[in-house]
Amino acid sequence: MKKTFYSNGKLLITGEYLVLDGAKALALPTKFGQNLIIEENNNQEIKWKSFDADGSVWFEETILFSEIISNVPFEKESVKNTLITILRQAYEMNPNVISNSEGYIVSTQLTFPKKWGLGTSSTLINNIAQWFNIDAFTLLKNSFGGSGYDIACAQNNSSILYHLEQGKPIVEETNFNPTFTENIFFVYLNQKQNSKSAIASYKEKRNDLEASKKIINQLTQSILNAKDENTFAEALEKHEKEMSSVLQTKTVKESLFPDFDGTIKSLGAWGGDFIMAVSKENPRAYFQSKGYKTILEYGDMIL
Repeated sequence: MKKTFYSNGKLLITGEYLVLDGAKALALPTKFGQNLIIEENNNQEIKWKSFDADGSVWFEETILFSEIISNVPFEKESVKNTLITILRQAYEMNPNVISNSEGYIVSTQLTFPKKWGLGTSSTLINNIAQWFNIDAFTLLKNSFGGSGYDIACAQNNSSILYHLEQGKPIVEETNFNPTFTENIFFVYLNQKQNSKSAIASYKEKRNDLEASKKIINQLTQSILNAKDENTFAEALEKHEKEMSSVLQTKTVKESLFPDFDGTIKSLGAWGGDFIMAVSKENPRAYFQSKGYKTILEYGDMIL
């Protein structure tokens, strides 16, 4: 008998990086996500196959139950070893899924191109947590690391405010429903950002963040409550300026789009994945002229 699990992708609108240190973040689940399909099999192994959005196979491997039950550390990073690490943690939290089975055929199916960075890992971790009937935030913490906002998006069908309190995730469903969504666009920067590397780089640069956290918390509320496009855009620009100071990095508008007539906000790790553009005119032609072909309207992206 087949079992199917599904998790939403994510976009982090505010609080990037600082969410790791307790700042409040506004995050939006996307219409795109990932399925996990489980079938019973045999041979004490998992035949695993992962499909990209276009139907192509991007990962295929057989994982022995003995590799999951083992605690021998890996010498090098690979997709297979990362997956086994997640499965090992899941097994520790609920051994029955492996102990009481003869084997599995598992397939994953992304509904967004893997390179987009909308949560290939977080949707997988949340799906595995559903399969093993365990807490996804704990599984993330024990395997991949990160703030967990992406797990919260995977589990919710509305916008959320997210923060960590003494290391524990606090998720508040909220109503982010701006009247000016026709002026909000999402543009893919043609390069996937490595979340782990971005977090490591941030940790090297951070110092006393209390003042910055306070500013970002206030701006998150301003962005959430903005009643018009100008107020929204002004708060986004202040957020970019503050994070530019924290990260000691130019904003994406300064580095890539200085002549853009509108507001640009980095989403998640700076320097890759998607940006959000707020513009009175449709900016498609502008971004296409710069070589950025993937431009999604708000209603096509956000759940």
